[in-house]
Amino acid sequence: MPKKKHFSAGRVPLILFLCQMISALDVPLDLVQPPTITQQSPKDYIIDPRENIVIQCEAKGRPPPSFSWTRNGTHFDIDKDPLVTMKPGSGTLVINILSEGKAETYEGVYQCTARNERGAAISNNIVVRPSRSPLWTKERLEPITLRNGQSLVLPCRPPIGLPPAIIFWMDNSFQRLPQSERVSQGLNGDLYFSNVLPEDTREDYICYARFNHTQTIQQKQPISLKVISAKPSKERPPTFLTPEGNESLKEELRGNVLSLECIAEGLPTPVIYWIKEDGTLPVNRTFYRNFKKTLQITQVSEADSGNYQCIAKNTLGAVHHTISVTVKAAPYWISAPQNLVLSPGENGTLICRANGNPKPRIGWLTNGVPVEIAPDDPSRKIDGDTIMFSNVQERSSAVYQCNASNEYGYLLANAFVNVLAEPPRILTSANILYQVIANRPALLDCAFFGSPLPTIEWFKGTKGRALHEDIYVLHDNGTLEIPVAQKDSAGTYTCVARNKLGMAKNEVHLEIKDPTRIIKQPEYAVVQRGSKVSFECKVKHDDTLIPTIMWLKDNGELPNDERFSVDKDHLVVTDVSDDDGGTYTCAANTTLDSVSASAGLRVVDVPNPPFDLELTNQLDKSVQLTWTPGDDNNSPITKFIIEYEDAMHEAGIWHHQAEVSGTQTTAQLTLSPYVNYSFRVMAENSIGRSVPSEASEQYLTKAAEPDQNPTSVEGIGTEPDNLVITWKPLNGFQSNGPGLQYKVSWRQKDGDDEWTSVVVANVSKYIVSGTPTFVPYLIKVQALNDVGFAPEPAAVMGHSGEDLPMVAPGNVRVNVVNSTLAEVHWDPVPLKSVRGHLQGYRIYYWKAQSSSKRNRRHIEKKILTFQGSKTHGMLPGLQPYSHYTLNVRVVNGKGEGPASTDRAFHTPEGVPSAPSSLKIVNPTLDSLTLEWDPPSHPNGVLTEYTLRYQPINSTHELGPLVDLKIPANKTRWTLKHLNFSTRYKFYFYAQTSVGSGSQITEEAITTVDEGKMAMASRQVDIATQGWFIGLMCAVALLILILLIVCFIRRNKGGKYPVKEKEDAHADPEIQPMKEDDGTFGEYRSFESDAEDHKPLKKGSRTPSDRTVKKEDSDDSLVDYGEGVNGQFNEDGSFIGQYSGKKEKEPAEGNESSEAPSPVNAMNSFV
Repeated sequence: MPKKKHFSAGRVPLILFLCQMISALDVPLDLVQPPTITQQSPKDYIIDPRENIVIQCEAKGRPPPSFSWTRNGTHFDIDKDPLVTMKPGSGTLVINILSEGKAETYEGVYQCTARNERGAAISNNIVVRPSRSPLWTKERLEPITLRNGQSLVLPCRPPIGLPPAIIFWMDNSFQRLPQSERVSQGLNGDLYFSNVLPEDTREDYICYARFNHTQTIQQKQPISLKVISAKPSKERPPTFLTPEGNESLKEELRGNVLSLECIAEGLPTPVIYWIKEDGTLPVNRTFYRNFKKTLQITQVSEADSGNYQCIAKNTLGAVHHTISVTVKAAPYWISAPQNLVLSPGENGTLICRANGNPKPRIGWLTNGVPVEIAPDDPSRKIDGDTIMFSNVQERSSAVYQCNASNEYGYLLANAFVNVLAEPPRILTSANILYQVIANRPALLDCAFFGSPLPTIEWFKGTKGRALHEDIYVLHDNGTLEIPVAQKDSAGTYTCVARNKLGMAKNEVHLEIKDPTRIIKQPEYAVVQRGSKVSFECKVKHDDTLIPTIMWLKDNGELPNDERFSVDKDHLVVTDVSDDDGGTYTCAANTTLDSVSASAGLRVVDVPNPPFDLELTNQLDKSVQLTWTPGDDNNSPITKFIIEYEDAMHEAGIWHHQAEVSGTQTTAQLTLSPYVNYSFRVMAENSIGRSVPSEASEQYLTKAAEPDQNPTSVEGIGTEPDNLVITWKPLNGFQSNGPGLQYKVSWRQKDGDDEWTSVVVANVSKYIVSGTPTFVPYLIKVQALNDVGFAPEPAAVMGHSGEDLPMVAPGNVRVNVVNSTLAEVHWDPVPLKSVRGHLQGYRIYYWKAQSSSKRNRRHIEKKILTFQGSKTHGMLPGLQPYSHYTLNVRVVNGKGEGPASTDRAFHTPEGVPSAPSSLKIVNPTLDSLTLEWDPPSHPNGVLTEYTLRYQPINSTHELGPLVDLKIPANKTRWTLKHLNFSTRYKFYFYAQTSVGSGSQITEEAITTVDEGKMAMASRQVDIATQGWFIGLMCAVALLILILLIVCFIRRNKGGKYPVKEKEDAHADPEIQPMKEDDGTFGEYRSFESDAEDHKPLKKGSRTPSDRTVKKEDSDDSLVDYGEGVNGQFNEDGSFIGQYSGKKEKEPAEGNESSEAPSPVNAMNSFV
């Protein structure tokens, strides 16, 4: 089973880094090699004096190395100290100080040496020091008293510990003291006040020092501060509390954090700004701490040296301080020496390059001894930071140490020279299976070792050529990189390592998988609180990989809530709440890759109702309403709606008062007098309107006279002698005070009478009796209450009651326009005789008799009304050739007046209507009889009928049209000499002297010729005749005899030409029921039948107008036997079987031996 390795997109950089770290110079541990230090304690090693001291030193090598120690530069004999032991197989020292002894006794500089027969490696100088957490010295602290606004520095001065303590200020309750731009702690631990305030007064300002190494906290004596709340100090510009002066110096080591501090005092409190005089502050490494009083730059380098300026500013001025920064550097590696594995006779180089500020000194040691005093090696040559080896031998193996040092520190590196002669070996396991996502890099490992250094080649497949760096990347450590792996990259790869001593190879396998993709991503959703939301996430993946789908909310796990449900493709959240809003992520993970897609959820709802309603600026007719908006629930408030309740007149009913924009929280409201107001506010957003707020306090406005009068004032009489005055009364809100009444006034418009008035209450109508008929009146209705009258109202005009008109219209005239239309004229009546509002004139008309009939019959009267003062009108829809009578009446609001004198008129003839019916009876071979009823409306005297007809063939085409005139007194007519079995279409209409009327249509068919039908029947029935049946039986018997003869001749090896069989099968005449169209076909004459059944000539094939069907002629070789001579072409195909070019030529072979064709026989028989 091959081992599997998976590469995902996020892990490729790490794998590549690890592959680069695996060097071909790593010597397998089963080979001889000098020692290598693998683990050691830090250079500055601070120990806890309450625990045993453990100084680490681990190394590898073959043979396993032995260990020794020096302390303060001299040999440390651990056998003479019973408290010191060395771990077995290790160089780690354990000093047991728990039982006895003190940690201070073992302070010093330690160095470990690991040695075997190939050389010696040494550790760093390890400085061992016990941690210290000393107590504060006892001191008496005097209380501090200051005036309001003065500056102050509370000193901390913690004891010097190892490592340095962490400082913070707290009170007696162990609560941290609040800090701000005004009060803050400096880097040295002191507490700085830019100015003091009375609230700074307290007796427990305590500085604490925490020593993390020993987990102890030391406390300074409390400091008491009292701030006198007198007149504050005079305002002053800023000055610096730290650092002092205008300039200062700061030195920092490369790679550390540069911290610059400026703390200023002043009143008001100053604000601190930072700039770099000769450049800009690094964007990604600059941070501000302690309310911008501290500037920090991380990973400081020489480029950060320069002048930094802090500026303290308040309203009274500004002050500057310049800090000159110099960045020094302890030694750091440019190129540390690397282990060197050489085969005998090879050359090599050790390089040790370091930098620092100041420039470090480079020194070489061999096996822990300065190279100047070490045994000489002729293969070695030293040139500063480089050692060159030439023609090395086994004795050249050693461990070299490079020491780079300056005043700020040192670097020490061990690098061995190991002289070996080893054939190649592959260190990577065999048959590893790599699985990679398509279109991503694939890294195939081939860790190797050999001396001399082997060369590496990669091959794909069993017979592949060496892979080159056109599409592949071959790394020095043997790794093969396929930058973009495709499906065709899958397969078996072989790594081959060669040197002069031999060869080694290893196979690995690569599989390419389809990437995981999200084909349906979740979409951003906005839902209302309490509803349901669903996110969809459909994933497509490689069939051999099983993805796990995980849903996250805000990059964390989903809430443990039953409202969240996850199925295959969906996340559903029911009863959505505000806390459910956020970002939801669908993450699909396989063993090789992962993909994710996110969508936001915004939970919205109608706003929460406003609250804290308050009435201010309360005046007689206005008040100011203020409120606090409720939560908008993620949808901005667009407006506020203000409603009021009148508790005095309409308690419990809320009315619209005003609307303001969603950004306002105050409204100036106009009020009416004598209303007990309460207000409420609703907020509205795009989702909807909030519930109303709680009602405000009540506010009763003062009473006042009405400011408006009733509306919709009218005066209309219901009887000839009265006037009814009506109006729309004021509501309680409009009354403006108690005692609401109405003053109703009226007088005749055209007279000189004084106004008559009456005061009424609780009504909306007043009736004035005893008035003349239909006289115009001026009317006023004025509101009043206990305070006074409303403004004087405008007068409106009304009329007393109407009566029926007294006079009929005169001079009525009729002008007949045509047979269906007449125009009527009349003279108007005097307006005074109308005795009311003239509404129009009404014409009554009716048909008295018909000129085409002798009897008279009464027709229902018809009415036409003409609005207004018109004196003429049109009467449409009259019956032609009729007598009419009419009269005219005037109409007012009360009713109709007397009728005018009847006026008679006569309409002329018109065209008739269509005949009432038309039917065709008694059809014969060449005649049809038509019967009809006259028109129901002749509209005059009928003069004649017109009959038009034409034949219709089987394709519904129309033939020639024939016209025929029939006398008006006829109701029946017979058409003769028509074609038998023919369909005819008839068009029939009546005529008067005016013209033709509407037509009626009908269709009919003449009968069929029975003699010809009988002839056709006899032709069809021939197939049922006895002689024809006998003939068909004889033909069947003949065919059977021929088949028997063919079978006998075949068994005797006789010849049976293909052509005979083809002809027998091909002639369709032996299938009389199977014509081309699949039917019996059309009837033919006896002469044509005889012609069609004439015998065919001997040897002839299918008639030229027929075609041989494939299934009838597609015979196999077996059907014809094996004795046919000359019946095949050179390619073995049949001659003539499928040929249609020479139908009348005989087939090849013996013509005289042919049997009669069955088709010919059939035709001869017939």
